[in-house]
Amino acid sequence: MSRYAISDIHGCLKTFRYMVEEVIKLKYIDRLYLLGDYIDRGPDSKGVLDYIMKLKQTYRVYALCGNHEDMLMKARDNDLYLTSWMFNGGKEALKSFRAESIKDIKSIYWEFMEDLELYIELDDYLLVHAGFNFAIPDPTKDRHTLLWAREFEVDRFKLGNRRIVHGHTPITLNQIKFSLNKPVSKVINIDGGCVFKSRMGYLTALNLDTLELLTVPNREDV
Repeated sequence: MSRYAISDIHGCLKTFRYMVEEVIKLKYIDRLYLLGDYIDRGPDSKGVLDYIMKLKQTYRVYALCGNHEDMLMKARDNDLYLTSWMFNGGKEALKSFRAESIKDIKSIYWEFMEDLELYIELDDYLLVHAGFNFAIPDPTKDRHTLLWAREFEVDRFKLGNRRIVHGHTPITLNQIKFSLNKPVSKVINIDGGCVFKSRMGYLTALNLDTLELLTVPNREDV
C-alpha cells in the first residue's frame, strides 16, 4: 500500500487523470488524499469532479475542501462571494458545467462539495488545504485558516512527530523540493501551480511514505 497526496487540480482533468493512471498507477490498496481546489480557472472543473466521484467508487480516495469549493458554496446565497468566485475562475467553471448561472449546477455536485472534510489527521501527517491556526487551543476549529491561510506558525508541541502537508499557495518545483530536502521541515506545500502554465504549471503528487515527489507538467493542451 502507498499513500499519495495531490492538491490544487483547478479543472485540469487531463493532467490529473494522467497523474493518477499513468504516473501513480493507483491500485485499490493505495490511498489517495486530495487536498482541495478541484474547480475554477482550468478548462474542465466538472470533469475533475466527475472523475473524483468515479475514483471514489473503486479506490480509497479521500477528498478535502478547498477555498474555491468554499467560495462556490457561499456564492449561492451571497452576491459578494459570487462576484469573487466569478473573478477567480468561476467563469471557466460555469462553462465546463454548461451552466448560465450557479443555480444550473446539478445537485450531485453540491452534495459532493458539502460532504468534503476540512482536514485529515493521520498518525504521521496532518493534511489540509491551506493551514492550521496553532494560536488557538484546537487548530482544527478555525475554518478560515484551514481553507484560506497563506502563512501560519507551527506549534511543534501540538504538532508532535507529525508533518503538515497542504496546498493553496502555488510555488515552484524547486521550492517544493527544497522543503522536502530539509531534514527538520514540518510543513510541506505541494501546490505546483498546475493551472499557471507560464509561471509554474505542474501537478504534483507526494508519496507520504517515501517523500518521493511525482510531477506532471500541465497537459491540458495535449
